[in-house]
Amino acid sequence: MDDSLFGSRDKRGQWTPHKRPSRAPLFVWPAQPKKFFVWMFGFPGYLWPWNTLLMGISVVTWVYLTPAMDTMRELSSGWAAILLRNATLAILVYGGLHTLLYIYRRQGTNFKYNSKWPDTDNSVFLFRSQTADNAFRTMCSGVPVWTAYELLAWWAYSNGHITQVNIQEHPIYLVALILVAPAWSSLHFYLIHRLIHIGPLYHIIHKVHHNSVNPGPWSGLSMHTFEHIIYFSGVLFYFVVPSHPMNVMFFLMLQALQPALGHLGFHKVVAGRDNHLDYDNYYHYLHHRYFEVNYTDTLIPFDEWFGTSHDGSPEADEAMYKRMKAKKFKRGGSKT
Repeated sequence: MDDSLFGSRDKRGQWTPHKRPSRAPLFVWPAQPKKFFVWMFGFPGYLWPWNTLLMGISVVTWVYLTPAMDTMRELSSGWAAILLRNATLAILVYGGLHTLLYIYRRQGTNFKYNSKWPDTDNSVFLFRSQTADNAFRTMCSGVPVWTAYELLAWWAYSNGHITQVNIQEHPIYLVALILVAPAWSSLHFYLIHRLIHIGPLYHIIHKVHHNSVNPGPWSGLSMHTFEHIIYFSGVLFYFVVPSHPMNVMFFLMLQALQPALGHLGFHKVVAGRDNHLDYDNYYHYLHHRYFEVNYTDTLIPFDEWFGTSHDGSPEADEAMYKRMKAKKFKRGGSKT
C-alpha cells in the first residue's frame, strides 16, 4: 500500500497525513447527530474496534485469569499470578507490535511518521538502546505499578472498602460507567500531563518519557516510576464512585495497553495489499515531536480550548512558534 496516497514525506523524513486530526463530535455546536452516530458506532469509531477489543480482553481476563475475590482479602499466591498475567499481556501487546513493525519491519517505513528507526547507540537511554530502555521501564516499573493498583482494588472490594454495584440490578449504570471510562482517562491524563510538564517536574520525571522523540510501541509505558504512579492513579475514581470490578479492569486495561497503540510511530498497520488497520496516533506523535502541544487526545478538546492544539499544518506551526516566542518574551520581561 502506497503511503503517498494518504500523506506526504518531507526532506527530513517526516511523514504527514493529508487528513488533519480533528476533535471528536462531542463538544461541537451546533450539534451534529448524524456525525456523532457514525463516530460512536462506525468503524473505526469510539466503540469499534479498539475500545471493544479492550473490553473483550477485560472480560476474558476477569472471568478466566483473575482469582476469586474471596481469596484477595489477604496476601496470597494469587497476587503473584496477577503480576505474571499482566507481564504476559504487556509482552504480547507491546512486544507483538514491536516485533511486527520494528524487528520484522513488515511494511518498512510505509506510514511511519519518522523515517528513522529507534536509536541503538545513544547515551540518553539505559543500555544505550531506546528499545531496551523502553522495554525495561515498561516491564520493570510500568507493569508492577499497574499490578499494584489492581491488587489494591481487589483487596478493597473483597474487604468491603469499595461499594460494589450488582450487574443484574444496575446494568445500564455500569454500562454507562464503561462508556465514560475513556473520557475520564482523557481528562485525568490531561491534568497530570500538564502538571508534569512544569519546569522541575518535567526534568525530574517526565523527561524520561520524552527521551523517545521517535516513539515506538514500547515507548508508551516508558516512564519514570513516579509518573507511572500518578498515571495509573486515575483508577482511584472507582474507589469513590460505586462500581463493579469489571469497571476497574476495563479502565486499567485502557491505561495499560492503549499506550502501545498511541505510540506506534505508524499511521496505519498494513494488513495486505489493500487492507490496513487504522490507529491514527499522529496527534500524540506531534506532542513527542514538539513537546508543548497536544497534551491529550482529541476526545475532549482541551488543547483547542487552551491554545495548545497542533494538527501538523504550517498554520499550526506558525501559531506554535508565535506562542513560544510570546512565552519567552514574558519570561524575559518578568526578570526586569
